[in-house]
Amino acid sequence: MPVITLPDGSHRSFANPVTVHDVAADIGAGLAKAALAGRVNGTLVDTSYEIQEDAELAIITERDEDGVDVIRHSTAHLLAMAVKELFPGAQVTIGPVIDNGFYYDFKYDRPFTNEDLGRIEKRMEELAKQDIPVSRSVLSREEAVALFDSMGEEYKVKIIQDIPGDEDLSFYRQGDFIDLCRGPHVPSTGKLKAFKLTKVAGAYWRGDTANEQLQRVYGTAWGSKKELKAYLHRIEEAEKRDHRRIGKKLNLFHMQEEAPGMVFWHPAGWTIYQTIEQYMRDILRRHDYQEINTPQVVSRALWEQSGHWDKFAEGMFTTESEKHDFAIKPMNCPCHIQVFNQGLKSYKDLPLRLAEFGSCHRNEASGALHGLMRVRGFTQDDAHIFCEEGDIQKEVSRFIDLLHEVYADFGFSKILYKLSTRPENRVGSDEVWDKSEAALEEALNRESVEWELLPGEGAFYGPKIEFSLEDTIGRVWQCGTIQVDFSMPGRLGAQYVADNSERRTPVMLHRAVLGSFERFIGILIEEYEGAFPTWLAPTQVAVLNITDNQAEYCASLAKKLESQGYRVNADLRNEKIGFKIREHTINKVPYLVVAGDKEVDAGTVAVRTRKGEDLGTMTLEAFESLLAKDVERKGKIEMEN
Repeated sequence: MPVITLPDGSHRSFANPVTVHDVAADIGAGLAKAALAGRVNGTLVDTSYEIQEDAELAIITERDEDGVDVIRHSTAHLLAMAVKELFPGAQVTIGPVIDNGFYYDFKYDRPFTNEDLGRIEKRMEELAKQDIPVSRSVLSREEAVALFDSMGEEYKVKIIQDIPGDEDLSFYRQGDFIDLCRGPHVPSTGKLKAFKLTKVAGAYWRGDTANEQLQRVYGTAWGSKKELKAYLHRIEEAEKRDHRRIGKKLNLFHMQEEAPGMVFWHPAGWTIYQTIEQYMRDILRRHDYQEINTPQVVSRALWEQSGHWDKFAEGMFTTESEKHDFAIKPMNCPCHIQVFNQGLKSYKDLPLRLAEFGSCHRNEASGALHGLMRVRGFTQDDAHIFCEEGDIQKEVSRFIDLLHEVYADFGFSKILYKLSTRPENRVGSDEVWDKSEAALEEALNRESVEWELLPGEGAFYGPKIEFSLEDTIGRVWQCGTIQVDFSMPGRLGAQYVADNSERRTPVMLHRAVLGSFERFIGILIEEYEGAFPTWLAPTQVAVLNITDNQAEYCASLAKKLESQGYRVNADLRNEKIGFKIREHTINKVPYLVVAGDKEVDAGTVAVRTRKGEDLGTMTLEAFESLLAKDVERKGKIEMEN
């Protein structure tokens, strides 16, 4: 007689073995109808799963994260079913869940078109309305191979043959369609009510460019049509904000195939870059960091000693000189230890905070490159803190305070925190890991923030905190990190003299706030849709004359503003004022200062914003005060213009 313990701690007893669906029905008809799956003793299972002994059970519905994953996985099967009905010659391969959706790869004799996607989606909707039951079965490997071989599904046969072990395999059937899958899946296709196919792309079998190319159909699926509509709106917003499109429109940067994954910064984009760099330099100085600079090309021997060669050699750009192998640095940490090692350090010299705007290169796969978001050449706002074990918590807390200050200045208020703890394969004693994890946890609790624990997700050398930003359309960007490292300082011979005159290895904290300048600027472009806060805008003020009579006056105004450090464009062209205003508005210049004869006579300016707001006529001193306050507040509050 199994006793079922529910998440609220209540118990339900049954005289015979029961399915997850039976338990849901016993609780209530509404829950039985909403049930998509169950979690039995921590394992996700189908609603048809039979519970024979006492167990803990959670009923999974569309409101649960697990439920949405089940919906997406089941919708991938629905997609494959529709494709096989419409295109019988297509072969199915794999169809996993991905962020916000799913995809399925097919082998077909021609590329699928947008018209094909429309037909497939329509057929999926028809199949969903039929509410076809979904059932699970188990076959031996021999039976499974024979089944798919008889169906002409060569790729499924290959998948089965590549699965290690000799245990039986699970399959899911809906109507005439059957697929190899671990599951779980929804009990019937009628549970799939909110989905949309989004695009089709090429993909290689097993992700290997040496293999044949397949058709990859992407889709998204949600628990409700309301959630689907909200997601599609976010996608539409994301396309409008695409940093590559805006970067071209505002003439910020470009990339070309002669330097894949490398950025060509144009004057306006480089102005943003330099503004951020100088801002970060000032922040670091105020927080007691010392800036350094280390070589771009470093001997293979150092990368072998640090351990990076064994792990990342394929991702390094390498070169050779005088029969010696070198690598263009993919990260800065080994070089920072070389600076630390120059001259014996005392405990009195610690914590030592070394920062570098380090130019790094990584040989990312060409298919993974994506504008500024994924590049091969990038600059990290990198720093390493060398300290004693007892200083870890204090230094982490200091860093979190710095990070909050920076993110607020860029206009980000929603920060997500994740603490990753010791993995199974690691270096260092349990005692040291205990201290480090406790220090990171204490630092997070000190900030009174909610944080997520990720057991086993830490680096092999130490635990870490990751900081992610949520933007205005709900996307999450992982940017900042602080990692505790017990391994590399020892591997590279870093030592200091402790207060008892013993020589010890320092703890090294790897930390970054922005991550990389390139990616962070890409995030900013999309966050502000190119309308940067005034302090970041490449041109902060455009001074416009109405006729040539005001040219000298406008030129003097521009020169005065420039002398105070503002970025000004004196547009004295012989063009209609409406044309000039439109042009600078399109270029998202925060302030447009216009002068006609009336303003010249009165020594004033007429001020407009890029949003078309007329701020009226004011003295130059009043405008300077307005501009100064706007620049000073950075991105902390919503801009008025």
